[in-house]
Amino acid sequence: MIDLKREGAVFILAMQAGENRFNRAFVDALAAALDEVEGSAGPAALVTVGTDKFYSNGLDLDWLMGAGSAEGTGFIADFLALLGRFLALPLPTVAAVNGHAFAGGGMFALTHDFRVMRADRGFFCLPEIDLHMPLAPGMNALIAAKLGARVATDLLLSGRRVGGEEAVRLGIVDEAVAADAVLARAIARAEPLATKERDTYGALKRGLYAAAIDLLAGGALR
Repeated sequence: MIDLKREGAVFILAMQAGENRFNRAFVDALAAALDEVEGSAGPAALVTVGTDKFYSNGLDLDWLMGAGSAEGTGFIADFLALLGRFLALPLPTVAAVNGHAFAGGGMFALTHDFRVMRADRGFFCLPEIDLHMPLAPGMNALIAAKLGARVATDLLLSGRRVGGEEAVRLGIVDEAVAADAVLARAIARAEPLATKERDTYGALKRGLYAAAIDLLAGGALR
């Protein structure tokens, strides 16, 4: 489900659960991997990457309406808290968006400091308007902080899909490259930043995203 390895100073967290949808097992596995990264010593950065076609397709709605229905809002609060942890992580993070990043998967990519996306296939999409799913306050704050009002309004109220090249133009991602170069470019972005002092790096991120971090950590749904 999650493969975490370290190449020099860069942790590479590979999500290997098909569409990489967020359910209890997947969230718990990501949280455990993050514990290991946070507990590491010395220079470090983190790169996340998905499977061949999917970075992440968001919440596992089938699980939420089935086996996970008993968890109710508690699971959503835990998912929000996980987004908050990634957003506030006191070391450099880069999302290698190698495939579709939809809904909660797109938001997960936005929690990273930088994003490298596949240029030829795969879309970034926030389709909640068509799913009839209003966002939690922390999600709105995350999207607004990372994308700005104009782009956030466009994507949220249209639900349209954005490919790699357009995602660069809109400022959603930093680079769009060939599929076989996504991970390497993400690592290349992360590696030079790994020596940044963690306390200062984390403090600067908390200053930039204080409202979103607090709302996500609080787990408020409305």
